[in-house]
Amino acid sequence: MSKEKIVLAYSGGLDTSVIIPWLKENYDAEVIAVCGDVGQGKETEGLEEKALKTGASKLYIADLTEEFITDAIYPCIKANAVYEGKYLLGTSMARPIIAKKLVEIAKKEGATAICHGATGKGNDQVRFELTIKALAPELKIIAPWRLDTWGMQSREDEMAYLEAHGIPFEASHDNSYSRDRNIWHLSHEGLELEDPANEPNYKHLLQLGVSPEDAPDVPEYITLDFEAGIPVAVNGEKLGPVEMLKKLNEIGGKNGIGIADICENRVVGMKSRGVYETPGGTILYYAHRELEYLCTDKKTQAFNEVASNKFTELVYSGEWYTPLREALSDYFDKVNETVTGTVKLKLYKGNIIPAGSTSPYSLYNESMASFTTGELYNHKDADGFINLFGLPLKVRAMMMANNENK
Repeated sequence: MSKEKIVLAYSGGLDTSVIIPWLKENYDAEVIAVCGDVGQGKETEGLEEKALKTGASKLYIADLTEEFITDAIYPCIKANAVYEGKYLLGTSMARPIIAKKLVEIAKKEGATAICHGATGKGNDQVRFELTIKALAPELKIIAPWRLDTWGMQSREDEMAYLEAHGIPFEASHDNSYSRDRNIWHLSHEGLELEDPANEPNYKHLLQLGVSPEDAPDVPEYITLDFEAGIPVAVNGEKLGPVEMLKKLNEIGGKNGIGIADICENRVVGMKSRGVYETPGGTILYYAHRELEYLCTDKKTQAFNEVASNKFTELVYSGEWYTPLREALSDYFDKVNETVTGTVKLKLYKGNIIPAGSTSPYSLYNESMASFTTGELYNHKDADGFINLFGLPLKVRAMMMANNENK
């Protein structure tokens, strides 16, 4: 009888390297490691050798970078989804895409369970597991950090476990930040960031760019073209999703764009302090919003704010594969049909400054908006409008005066 198969979300770090032999010992199972590549760069190098050495039967490295951009990032741009005013959802957007691939491979391999190395304090456990429940409710979920049988509390415990099992693993004492990287962002937690009273050590911390004070003293102008809310060109050059984001990360990084320091509310209720680098993403969000200001009518723009808040909450909480998120994406697809045009921006020492926008769907009408009298607007029309618009205020003032005179 063949062994049970367990699919493991694998990064090659210490946690998931320990989980492989731990699963084999505690479940007597074959472990299939899966790494979802969402643009984390060199982190995927040498993973197969490492996974097999620690006991996995095979490793899948799934290139999900373009899918991550088109299926997760673009819907979030259309929705202007920003969590608590600062966080551009870099990790939140990626986890459901990775978990979807875990489910696909688990079904292909005939696995009975999916395992992840997220801790019981974080958001990722929620994001992974809600996706698995939505796409494959029949699969078991194994979360070692929440099990009594895990028994490890530190990196030292994990290193001792590997040594006791005769598994070689190179790892120096970890005195660096806890980071999560993909093509959209790089997050940093730990060290001086654990005390919100401390200013981040940006010289030590930043990897995707420079701090605003170290950015060039000369501004850089760029243009971005959008079609129905989706970016299609930078500086007039048509680029694919991956190439475009890489280019914007480079441009934004060197100009100190997209550094966010936030003490956010995690899904599980606690506060968490982190610094996020999202250079290209910050430019894309800003440009999209500028075009929206030009092309979206007043009522729709006002409702977009309401829908965006709910959409953002769903994405942050891992509720990507839900009817409400899908319906809201349909809404944002519709209202972005006219978000087409070109936005010019000036980048200067961490700042993004609008430098002009054009669109065939622009709702700006110079004849109406100009201070000189245009043909389409009669100033006298405002008399009746203000009388009706102010009627409730007038009636209330009359009532108050009447009561005061009694």
